[in-house]
Amino acid sequence: MSNDLHLPAIGMGTYKLYGRQGGRAVTSAIEVGYRLIDSAFSYENEAVVAEAVARAVDEGHAAREELIITSKVPGRHFGRDRALWAVEESAARMRALGPIDLYLIHWPNPAQDRYVETWQALIEAREQGLVRHIGVSNFLPEHIQRLEDETGVLPAVNQIESHPRFPNTEQVAYDASRGILTEAWSPIGRSSDLLSDPVVLAVAQAHAITPAQAVLAWHVARGVVPIPKSSSPGRQVENLAAAGLLLTPEEVAALTALGRSGGRLKGQDPAVYEEM
Repeated sequence: MSNDLHLPAIGMGTYKLYGRQGGRAVTSAIEVGYRLIDSAFSYENEAVVAEAVARAVDEGHAAREELIITSKVPGRHFGRDRALWAVEESAARMRALGPIDLYLIHWPNPAQDRYVETWQALIEAREQGLVRHIGVSNFLPEHIQRLEDETGVLPAVNQIESHPRFPNTEQVAYDASRGILTEAWSPIGRSSDLLSDPVVLAVAQAHAITPAQAVLAWHVARGVVPIPKSSSPGRQVENLAAAGLLLTPEEVAALTALGRSGGRLKGQDPAVYEEM
């Protein structure tokens, strides 16, 4: 919990979920029990996500107040005025839901040196009632410290790359020390061979679970909220069930030990990476 925000143990990602098929995936996710749905301005699916969420609520699969719907401002809209415009545009696309529950800065884009201005815009958007909670994504400790130094406001959430090949342990610990909730994108190592790693397979076999469930349970054990994506109802159920699985401390340590230098999936180091 940070700033009165509670997150479920596992959320649902929507990157590259588009159109009717993507909408059906979101509605299915809520139907089987997901309560955290992650989107972004740059995913170009905010309206589809909102319509799917509204449909799930109308069909009685969840009460609106149980759900946390997330979006993010991209680097091309940094700065106070453009960031406020982006939030207003997101709110218009997602108007069926009322205020957006959680709005993040997608990347710090340090070369632009405008993430503090953008953070001030998100603070203003919260004060205006456009969003309920604000946070960041892919921010390093020095970025977060600067936000606090210059605005006095810490983010509620930091969504970062984290998986056994790149545990991002120091960032997770820093976030926890500041009362910031950590979410993990690409939590099972998108398009990698992680799920066939012998250590992952051994943990899965020991608990009679899938390799993906073993990795998601590892996130939960570390106090990190993974947001896996799946359009398959069966896989959605499997992923969500990982929230109730308990790994031993030794298994958690063994999976963490899979971390390697240069383990980022696409080498996107927030210290230098620029996302527009």
